[in-house]
Amino acid sequence: MKKTWKRVPLGPLQTNCYLYAQPNGECLIIDPGEEAGKLIQIIREKKWKPIAILLTHAHFDHIGAVDRTRETFEIPVYVHKKEAEWLSNPALNGSQFFQLGEVKANPAENLISEEGILKIGDFSFKLLFTPGHSPGSISYYDEDEALVFSGDALFQMSIGRTDLPGGNHQQLMKSIHEKLCTLPKETLCLPGHGPETIIEDEMKHNPFLN
Repeated sequence: MKKTWKRVPLGPLQTNCYLYAQPNGECLIIDPGEEAGKLIQIIREKKWKPIAILLTHAHFDHIGAVDRTRETFEIPVYVHKKEAEWLSNPALNGSQFFQLGEVKANPAENLISEEGILKIGDFSFKLLFTPGHSPGSISYYDEDEALVFSGDALFQMSIGRTDLPGGNHQQLMKSIHEKLCTLPKETLCLPGHGPETIIEDEMKHNPFLN
C-alpha cells in the first residue's frame, strides 16, 4: 500500500499543512502553520499517529501551530539549523511585519545541517536544500512515492517571494533549477501555498522559469 497525503490549508494566508501517513497510520505533520485545533481534530478523525513535525522553513505562517501540535502528540520538530532561531524571533520569522500578531515557537529538537537521507520511522526522504525564499528552506523528496514537499520555493505557475528577511531571488532560481527541476519530470510537487503541480508542467509552463 502507498502512503497517503492530505493537504490542510490553515490560517489567514491559507498555508498548506500536509499530513503524510503510512498504511499503518503513522504520520508526519509538515508545516503546521495555524489553527492547531482544526489540525488536531483532523488527525484524530483519521486515527493517524503523528511521529514528527517537519518544517520546510520557519516563516510565521508555517510554524503557528507547532507548539500545540508538538505538545499534544509529544513529537519532535525538525528544521534547518540556519533557521533554528527563527522559531522564537518574530523579526526573523516575519510575523512582526504583518498585522496578525507575533508568532513564536519553542526550539526544535532536531536541527538539519546537511543534505542526505532523513529517516523517521518508516519514512525516508532525500533532503534538498532549496534556499532563496528563506536561507534554510528544505524540500523533502520521497523518491518511492515520486513526490516532493517544496515549501515556498516552487508553486503552481509561480515561485516563492524573496522580499522577506534572508530572501535572495538569484539563490531561489538556482535552487529551483538545480534541485527541483532535476527531479524526475513526473514528480508531484506539493507546495506551501496553492494546489499541487507536476515538475514537468512547471518546467514547460511556469512563466518565472521560462
